Amino acid sequence: MPANRFNGFTDYGIGLGLRVPHYQHILEKKPTCDWFEIISENFMVDGGRPLHVLDQILEQYRVVQHGVSMYFGSADKPDRAHLKKLKALVKRTKTPWLSDHLCWGSVDGTYTHDLLPMPYTFSAARRTAEKIKQVRDYLEVPICVENVSSYAEFHVSEMTEWEFLAEVVERADCGILLDVNNIYVSAQNHSFDPYAYVNGVPLDRVAQIHVAGHTKFEKYILDTHDHPVLDPVWKLYAHAIRGAGVTATLLEWDDKIPSFDEVHAEALKANEFIAGARAARLPKSNAPARTSRRAVPTVGR
Repeated sequence: MPANRFNGFTDYGIGLGLRVPHYQHILEKKPTCDWFEIISENFMVDGGRPLHVLDQILEQYRVVQHGVSMYFGSADKPDRAHLKKLKALVKRTKTPWLSDHLCWGSVDGTYTHDLLPMPYTFSAARRTAEKIKQVRDYLEVPICVENVSSYAEFHVSEMTEWEFLAEVVERADCGILLDVNNIYVSAQNHSFDPYAYVNGVPLDRVAQIHVAGHTKFEKYILDTHDHPVLDPVWKLYAHAIRGAGVTATLLEWDDKIPSFDEVHAEALKANEFIAGARAARLPKSNAPARTSRRAVPTVGR
């Protein structure tokens, strides 16, 4: 198994999404937390409370940016005004990498504000990879793309979702934000094996992992992020880090948000699985483990 080219660069530990209900607790109590993930679009402003809070957070914690509106899969060219604001925020946070979703959501400048699944075709993979490279070269920061949860599929697809993800990231030479909850949700909705998905992506490109809760309905399950992580998602997470290595992990909890301590305690459950992954990757003999220099993500050309 090749060394993970990203997790030596992104072994940040366990993080939380920075959410408004927790601002006061974090700023006053300064709890221990490895890092916070921010939604970039919430801070792409000229001033006001969001940046005031962010600057205080940056004094105490590491921050990683996560976007929700880049729409790498849309046919539109990257919006230069959006990228200019995003680059200013990148410089402010010094985020070590930036992530957004492998999806589409805009047509001719009209935005759906949703993360829509893509047709898994080779032509779509080529266009998407080119757009990722354009964004990366402008922002001058490594890019990771996240798999989305889906509730519909295209008949024109030429490959599986995990094959499409692999095709895009290899062409773009970028990283993966592997959302194991999204994999589980889509697997249940579309009747595929979630473990086949994890096994089918280039795990040496996984730079970050998301875990979250979901809700089961009569005919489908929905990615709701409103309660603790369910057991099958934790098991899939354990499988992923056994293959990818210990990787920056973030718990998403975006609705019905409880106290900071409760959310943090849920996130720290990942430590149990991380310990198991570390033990599984120890050398089989008493000889010292060989070390090698790991490549870092491509920033620009």
